[in-house]
Amino acid sequence: MPKMFKRRFLISFFGVCLALISWFSSPDEALAIYRPELLPDYETPVIDLANFLPTLQEESLINNLKQFETETGWKLRVLTQFDQTPGRAVKDYWGLDEKSILLVADGRGGNLLAFSIGDAVYELMPRTFWIELQTRFGNLYFVRENGKNNAITEALDAVEQCLLKDGCIVVPGLPKEQWLLTLISSIVGGVIFGFASIPRKKNQVFAWKWALIMSPLWGILFLAFGVGPVVTRTSEFLPIFRNIIGFLLGAVVAYLAPMMNNSHPSESET
Repeated sequence: MPKMFKRRFLISFFGVCLALISWFSSPDEALAIYRPELLPDYETPVIDLANFLPTLQEESLINNLKQFETETGWKLRVLTQFDQTPGRAVKDYWGLDEKSILLVADGRGGNLLAFSIGDAVYELMPRTFWIELQTRFGNLYFVRENGKNNAITEALDAVEQCLLKDGCIVVPGLPKEQWLLTLISSIVGGVIFGFASIPRKKNQVFAWKWALIMSPLWGILFLAFGVGPVVTRTSEFLPIFRNIIGFLLGAVVAYLAPMMNNSHPSESET
């Protein structure tokens, strides 16, 4: 396994842990504070106290969120903070309700992003969706490679996509690191299928009974962990095709391995 992939995998793993921690500690913990004096005296869907967003990008984001609310009725709001936070004062400032989504970007934590979700939103996107969203765009590696500003905007883009198609179970899009995990799972599933299919009786070509017995194992690896995460996150055929090829190659290599060993002449024969 390449060193870079190992590094990204470990960062993603710790990102999940940090996202789980931050889900229960933020922004609710921050909202225990009440400091309305930190809020502007004009109405805006974006309050960038930490200056994470360049001016032009902030203006574009404000226009986008206003237009999205006008067209769909969903209220998306962004608060960035570092040393100071207005806390629960933002609820009164924005009038957050059951159709509201508040993204809080806090540079002090292990995961940049946290969300406060209205009840109506949970009907379309479950808690696991928001944890995955935090993990994908708020982890240290993604923020370091793409910047805090792009972590915020890309997370919002994913939310808007899901709201426009009436909800998502998982976050749209398939990062390369996640696809590599599905490819590895598909190959391992193919290897298990190949070993299970090796003939165990004379004149037997394919041990279908053993393949059937082992189907829960290779089926889970190939379908649930290999193909499943791909088809639920992207409509592209190429990643699915590659996973299928990986499964077949793993199965063929495992199936032919004993025959290749037996084809080599022994020392006594030579």
